[in-house]
Amino acid sequence: MSADNLVDDPLIDEWLAFMGASKGRSARTLDTYRGALRRLRVFLAGKPLTEAEPLELETFTGLWLHKQKVIARSRRPYISAVRGFYAWLASTKRIKLDTAARLSYPITGQPLPRTITLANAERLMWAPDMGTFIGIRDATMLAILIGCGLRVSGLTALNEGDLQPTDIEGMPRLAIRTTEKGDKSRLVPVPREAEMLLRVYLGHEDLASIDRTVTNRRGHPDKVLFVSVRSTKVPAHEHIGEARRLTRKAVHDFIQRYGMKLGIPKDQLHPHALRHLFGTELAEDDTPTLAIQELMGHADPKSTAIYAQLAMRKKTSTLDRAAPLSKMKTPVSELLKRLPR
Repeated sequence: MSADNLVDDPLIDEWLAFMGASKGRSARTLDTYRGALRRLRVFLAGKPLTEAEPLELETFTGLWLHKQKVIARSRRPYISAVRGFYAWLASTKRIKLDTAARLSYPITGQPLPRTITLANAERLMWAPDMGTFIGIRDATMLAILIGCGLRVSGLTALNEGDLQPTDIEGMPRLAIRTTEKGDKSRLVPVPREAEMLLRVYLGHEDLASIDRTVTNRRGHPDKVLFVSVRSTKVPAHEHIGEARRLTRKAVHDFIQRYGMKLGIPKDQLHPHALRHLFGTELAEDDTPTLAIQELMGHADPKSTAIYAQLAMRKKTSTLDRAAPLSKMKTPVSELLKRLPR
């Protein structure tokens, strides 16, 4: 039987409500946990969740998921869900002992993130048609992804009220308050290029004709920042307010559409590749790790440290200057002197 055909266990609903309200887990994370526990019910073949034994849970999160083609890194959310659920069952006296307490996470390497190259990012910025409203909207979103390092979830969640004027040494500038992973907010300065595009977008007559009024997190009237121009899900008269908000998928799709026309490799054509470019270029410029962490909204410094490994220009320059071969006469030393630098 498919997991999609199973009725959710009330215990799962109660635990997910607890994780959302008390632990601050996002709706996306809760959906992942729900899917993991649904697959566990499939594995248990009708046996109540509260009667699962440690060996069964170990088999599910290990060998069974492996045979289902779930790679080691992708098994981690399953293990997190099972461990959290059974710890909660034990703490609320639904079971006597935490049967998942000894579950361990698979050992996985830390893969280097795939980033778009600086040259391809520049080509992508020129792809939208600036003579159209959609082109201006897309160019503005690209500029914010590349220039501010936002996650796509933070970008699409922006309201106009999240644009905050600020003063830097007597000069007016703009900052963005973004709320992303784990509902954490941070304030990010906006580069001048992105700020100019934002002002062009906000002043466009097509945007002025759209009803994009919403209520923000503080209960105040606000306006959706980046809007869709059409919808197949709601009638035209209902395509207002929150229904006008552009989705994460729509952003991913237009990046793919522009990039593939330019011949940019597909693995560089996703919003996170633009975010990785942001982190990499900060590292290339010797930005302190703590500053990169704050700008990118990383909770774990290890997530930030990886950009030092991607800063190839900086590493190449260091190597050309300081590595042993640069201090020796080699069979090609004279030839290298005649090559352009």
